[in-house]
Amino acid sequence: MAESETPEHVRVLLLDDDAEIRRLVDEYLSQYQIVCRAVATQAELKRAMASEHYDLLLLDIMLPDGDGLSICRDLRQSSTIPVILLTALADEGDRVVGLEMGADDYVTKPFSARELLARIRAVLRRTSAQAWVHTRNERVDLTFDGWLLSVTKRTLHSPEGVNITLTGGEFDLLMALVLQPGRVLTRDQLLEMTKGRTGEAFDRSVDVQLSRLRKKLGNGDLIKTVRGGGYQFSAEVTERKLGAAG
Repeated sequence: MAESETPEHVRVLLLDDDAEIRRLVDEYLSQYQIVCRAVATQAELKRAMASEHYDLLLLDIMLPDGDGLSICRDLRQSSTIPVILLTALADEGDRVVGLEMGADDYVTKPFSARELLARIRAVLRRTSAQAWVHTRNERVDLTFDGWLLSVTKRTLHSPEGVNITLTGGEFDLLMALVLQPGRVLTRDQLLEMTKGRTGEAFDRSVDVQLSRLRKKLGNGDLIKTVRGGGYQFSAEVTERKLGAAG
C-alpha cells in the first residue's frame, strides 16, 4: 500500500494518558484520512466505545486508572476490534504477554509516527483479509472436519455449532491456512499473508496466534508443524455456497 493510500472512513480510538502523544498521533493520522479520537482514561474509553464504532484501538499499557493488558483481555470477551498496544516495555516477554492477551500488534515507545501508520495499515489489511479473500468467491462458507468458517461474517463454528471467538489476527491466520490446505507455509509466508512486510524480522505474533488457534480448535492435528519447513493445514476443505441447505 502506497503511503498516500488509506481505506476510506477509517476511525481509530487512541487511549494514552500522555497529552502530547495524543496530540501528535491525532495530527499525523488526520493527514492520511484516518479519524482519530483520543482519550486519556479507561473510563473515557468505555464511554467512547459505547457511543461510536471504531475500526481499531491504539492502547497504552500503563494508565492512571488501569492497565492496557487487562483492558485488552476484557475486550476480547465482547469485541473483535483490532488492538495495537503502545508499550514502553522493551522486554520481548512483556510484548508476548500482550499478544497472548489478544492484541493484534504492538509498537514500542518511543515510536515514529510513520511506523505507527504502517502498523495500523497492516492490521487493517489483515483483519479485512482482502489480500486473499478477493481471489476467491466471497459468497461461500468453508467447512473442514465438521467446522464452519464464514468468510463474509468472519465467524467460526465448531462441529457442535458453538461460536468460537477469534481475534482479527487469528481469523486471518486461519483463513491463510484453510485456503491452502496441505501446503507447507513458512512463518515468513504467513507473516506476508496476514501482516505484510511491515512486521519486524523476528515477530512472535504468528507463533502466539497459532498457539491460540490450536487451543480453540481443540485438535492439534489440524495445524501441523513441519520440521524445518513451517505449518500445514491437514484437513480437507470444502466450499458451501451461502444459502445452500445444510
